[in-house]
This record gives sequence, C-alpha cells and structure tokens, in this order.
Amino acid sequence: MSTIKLPYGRKFLELDIPEDRLEGILESKAHTFRTELSEREIVKNALKNPIDSPRLMELAKGKENIVIISSDHTRPVPSKIIMPLLLEEIRSGNPKAHITILIATGCHRPSTKQELLDKFGSEIVDHEKMVIHDSQDKNNLVTLGTLPSGGELIINKLAAKADLLIAEGFIEPHFFAGFSGGRKSILPGIASKTTVLANHCSEFIADDRARAGVLDGNPIHKDMIFAAEKAKLAFIINVVIDSEKKIINAFAGQYNTAHIKGTQFVAKIAGVKAKPADIVITTNGGYPLDQNIYQAVKGMTTAEATCKEGGVIIIAAECSDGHGGQVFYDTFANESSVSKIMDKFMKTGRNETITDQWQSQIFARILLKYSVIMVTSAPKEMVEGLHMKWAPSLEEAIKMADEILKNKKSKITVIPDGVSVIVLQ
Repeated sequence: MSTIKLPYGRKFLELDIPEDRLEGILESKAHTFRTELSEREIVKNALKNPIDSPRLMELAKGKENIVIISSDHTRPVPSKIIMPLLLEEIRSGNPKAHITILIATGCHRPSTKQELLDKFGSEIVDHEKMVIHDSQDKNNLVTLGTLPSGGELIINKLAAKADLLIAEGFIEPHFFAGFSGGRKSILPGIASKTTVLANHCSEFIADDRARAGVLDGNPIHKDMIFAAEKAKLAFIINVVIDSEKKIINAFAGQYNTAHIKGTQFVAKIAGVKAKPADIVITTNGGYPLDQNIYQAVKGMTTAEATCKEGGVIIIAAECSDGHGGQVFYDTFANESSVSKIMDKFMKTGRNETITDQWQSQIFARILLKYSVIMVTSAPKEMVEGLHMKWAPSLEEAIKMADEILKNKKSKITVIPDGVSVIVLQ
C-alpha cells in the first residue's frame, strides 16, 4: 500500500492506494531540489547578477517614476521575501525614487486588504504606495498599438507612463501560455479586459502549441512578448518555488532573456514521463491556487495529459471561494450539452471572446473526453451544475470512478501537485 499526500487548501489530504493499482506518481523534481542558500540569499544573488541587463540599482538612477508589477492573491509568489529586497536594490541606486507597486489582477477580482497583508506583510502594505489594476477602468488604461494577433494592446496607464517598469513573479508550467512569469506580468497582468479576451481567443486556445511547457510557436506567448516589449518592461525578478512555496531558484534581468533561463530550469525539473491510466488523481497545488473551481481547471489539464480517453479525472481542490466566475459557472449550468458549448466557442471570433471563455473552452475539452470527480468544500449542487460529480473524500471518489469504469482494478496515476508538472508524451 502506498500512502500519498496531496495539497488541499492550507493542509494536505492523505490517500492509501494498493500497489497493484498504482500505475505511477508524477512529481516535479522541484519538491526534492536542495540548495544550501536561504530564500533571501537566492533572491539577492539573482539581483546582484542579472541576466543580460545592468543591475537594477543602475537602471534606477535618475528615474523619478518607478512601477513594480506584482502578482495578485491568486498566485503563490513569496512577495514577503522578494519585495523588500527589490525595494532595497532600487533605493540603493535612487533613494528618492517615487515607487508604485501595481497589483496585476488580470481579469480577477481586486485583492482584499487582508490578502495583501498575507502576501506582502504590514511593513510594505502600510508604507508603500500600492495600486490594484482594474482591467475595465477605461480612465486608467491606455492603448499602445495592435497585437500580432490583431487585438488592441491596452494596458494600465501607470505602467505605460513609468520611467522604469519592473515585474516580480514566479515561473511554473502554464496550461496554455507555456509558462507563467516574465511577459505575463503585462498580458494579462495589467492589460485591459479587451486585450485579454483577444489574446485568449478560441482559435489560440485550441492550438496544439498552446500547452504547458511550450513557448515555440505558441500564439498566446507571441502576443505576450509583443505586449511586454511595447510596455517597455525593463527588468524582472522571477522565482521558482517548491511544493511548500519555498524559493529554490531565482532569475533576474532582461524580461525575456531572464525568463527563458528560468523556463529552461523549470522544464528540466518539472518534466515527467506520462503514465497513462484509466483513473488520474490530481490537485491544483493547494492554497492559493485551489481557491476556486475556475482555477482548478489548470490541475485538470495536467491529468488530461496522462489519462486514457474515456477515463476518470479526480481533482482535490478546496475551492473556498466557490466557482470563481459567474460567467464561467453560468456557461455550463445553463446548458446541458457540453458539445453545444464547445461548438459555440469555436464559432466565436477573436474580438468577440467573452469573459472566462478560455477557461470554459479548456474545461469543455476535458469534459468531452473524461468523467471528472471533484473532492472539494464547494457545494455539491455547484459542482454538479458544472457537469462534474462531487465526492466527500478521495476514497469515495475512487469508488465512484470504479463504478463509472465498471472495473474495481483500474490502474491509477497520481499527480500530487497538478500545477507543478509538465507531462511528457
């Protein structure tokens, strides 16, 4: 019997699986990666040795209006460690710089005061200027041109007017942008809703290159690189974290070169060979990434990459925030046929993309091929409204999967942290 721990909210669930049923456990090597340096030392070293760029203290000299883009409450970026060091580096080169921390919400809801305190700590929240991006506030947005895809490039005015634009973030596999971090701080981070919708269109989401770990030929990535260039993103500090959300590596410097170096590191430690099975159990990495069902689609895509067609995906995600998007929920709750939902998406033009369509499209793709069971604190009726089955525990979910497959001996593959892995075929 194998006992496996799966992150769930701020805790872990444990599951015992008989050896004769366990096909494999897919885990990122990030979780066993060891370094003798502390998290602060890792970040400081990256800032002292930037890739393809002068040090930030040099870039900051003579700049009056500096903007630092930072991830919102939905991303486990350890800003309590990174941000103080970033501010120290800037002020060592320019003590009088006017600095604004711009929270990159993309199209998410605004971060609450408590979420900001949890992320940055009171010293920064109480003493630094912080602005939360609003993708629909036209008064604070400015047009910078046209994306390669044809959509309008509209971003936050504060960022566009900055003398020096910087971004902090983290790099992990991303289910359609290839990897998070780098250029994503601009698009979707501080872009208008109009721009995000155009970039996340059905044509691009359906592209075979819009997958985790893929940048080459990825049309979504191409738009994002263009946006970062137009926004004049000058410098990034991106970290890589393990399963305990601890920093294991950091990459600082030119927004594209440093990011590419980071993605190469992540690809090396996150790539795992597929272990096809009829049942695949996964998670969305625990808090904060499993706050809602909308985000949990990411973990499902990792399971999709190693689940046999017609099989069952079991995802454990706490979802303390419920479904995470009313439009996302209504899209499925108001239509009994997933095929009809997908047909509608594929007939939707690039500039007619609706809110959350990308997530819904990927979710529909999964539902058309697999049965999905959720172990979650979200209400049963909510889960069922989204065309999934609800289970009170992992053990019960496996029993339900066995009934669906009409086989009590189906092989099971487990991906304890579904957002940290790139499944290789």
